[in-house]
Amino acid sequence: MRPIGWLLAILVLPASVGAGPLVPFDSVPVPGRESDSPALVELGKQFFFDRRLSGDGTMSCGTCHDPDMGFSDGLDISLNYPTTRNWRNSPTLINTALQKSLFHDGRAATLEEQALFPMMSAFEMNQNLDYLEEEIRAVPEYEAAFAVAFGDPDVTRERIAKAIAAFERTLISRGAPLDRFLAGDEAALSPEAQQGYQLFVGKGNCSQCHFGPNLMDDRFHALMVPENPEHLADPRITATRRFVAKLYGFEDFRTLDEDPGRYLITKEQKDWKAFKTPTLRDVAKTAPYMHNGVFATLDQVIDFFAAGGGENNRALQPVLLDAQERQQLRSFLEEGLTGAEIVIDYPKIP
Repeated sequence: MRPIGWLLAILVLPASVGAGPLVPFDSVPVPGRESDSPALVELGKQFFFDRRLSGDGTMSCGTCHDPDMGFSDGLDISLNYPTTRNWRNSPTLINTALQKSLFHDGRAATLEEQALFPMMSAFEMNQNLDYLEEEIRAVPEYEAAFAVAFGDPDVTRERIAKAIAAFERTLISRGAPLDRFLAGDEAALSPEAQQGYQLFVGKGNCSQCHFGPNLMDDRFHALMVPENPEHLADPRITATRRFVAKLYGFEDFRTLDEDPGRYLITKEQKDWKAFKTPTLRDVAKTAPYMHNGVFATLDQVIDFFAAGGGENNRALQPVLLDAQERQQLRSFLEEGLTGAEIVIDYPKIP
């Protein structure tokens, strides 16, 4: 059930937001990375790919954040624990080190906090963290690695999360053609992609929310993205939606038939169906799109925004783009924003 007055509370971009400049990424440091030792990063990489982190030993962080798929998983909604279904799309981990909040609804403020959520989630990895600590303590190689990374072998969930976060801070998209173009190399973008860039920062108004080095505004907007019809028909997804709403104190959780978005976190009506602006770095690698994967292609995303967003949305206005302009914009997104491949040296799991 929607909160009373929800129509009047749909998020409208405040006049003070405005479009920011696009700047080359290499000019921005990664917060916290300077204090992450190589030993801590390596330990975090091991945990990232270790299936012990899931209750039944079948999933790791890398299951839903696959390096070969832009650190997402290519599915409309993320993978799940057996007999359950997730309810939201698996966001990329690329450049999460630069984000002010994590998850589609911004419920976590740090990578360390974010790392523990999926482990504990009943419909994701479904792991008991007390048991996980004992599992890791029982592995001599991990105890030795903790002694090197932390100065003593004590295994705690907080240290596991810290190690994973240190590894995730290394997942940075660099060397995209856009960065070279903004630095003065006009040949870095094809003529068609350059036209797309002009649409991105001009007529298309994309840079209203996608600006700065990470091409995002770290805000939440209610665009009224349509519900994924396939999800509405699955009782397992219904159970997950209502379970999460119950955990966050949503009074009418048993009749909830749509995703309330950030409203579950803030209980503010302006956040009803609001979701975080995603980074557009490496966006061509991370289909399908939106919080529920309802759009399979960038063409569908462009059509959605050109139409002014979803029904009763007040955050967007329609933009008249002809077929050629839509193609130019897609070329910019695909060609201009794809960075160098992030090469992962897969670790040996003890």
